[in-house]
Amino acid sequence: MNLKKKFSDSDLQRISAAVKEAESKVSGEIVPVMVERSGVYAIAGYRSAMALAAITFLCIVIFDRYVPELAIYDPLIIFITVLTLGFFGGLLSHFWDPAKRLMLTQLHMDKATKLKAESAFLEQEVFNTRQRTGIMIFISFFEHEVIVMADKGISKVVDQREWDQMVRQLIEKIKNGDTIGGLEHCIKQCGQILLQNNFTVAADDVNELNDDLRIG
Repeated sequence: MNLKKKFSDSDLQRISAAVKEAESKVSGEIVPVMVERSGVYAIAGYRSAMALAAITFLCIVIFDRYVPELAIYDPLIIFITVLTLGFFGGLLSHFWDPAKRLMLTQLHMDKATKLKAESAFLEQEVFNTRQRTGIMIFISFFEHEVIVMADKGISKVVDQREWDQMVRQLIEKIKNGDTIGGLEHCIKQCGQILLQNNFTVAADDVNELNDDLRIG
């Protein structure tokens, strides 16, 4: 998936407009971030290679015992066959996301997504607001995960359940193929949360972070 090709200029303009509108009444910054994946997951390739190599060897043993007409008796051919199929197993997980995902645990992907989100929070300087009221909406497509991360100025006064509900709604929109609409709605909700907690726009307020969608 190439995210820059997935979304049109019109889509990007919609997100920028949603951020600008949400921030027009509050003294906070809303930063939407999308990445194709949060981790490299080289381990998935090794696991896939080993799995297919093991299955291949098991088939050779079964053929030798129960289907002798298909049996392979030459040790060198057995070795080359197992090695070749193992190699293709590694390639499969590299080029086909469902195979890669099958080789990973949810815990592994959760950790990678959290680390990537924390890194993005720092790289995009979401913390760099006067009242520490930056909010990042982070979407990682390969892992099918969304994280809403708020700076300490807002997180200390907002119940975690509000963020969790926002995440669930956005994930549902993404599943239904309306990523941009879901993100627009999520941005609007962030603006409402800031407003409800009295982070209203000040007379000397400036736009501290740009309104664009960040695509990694």
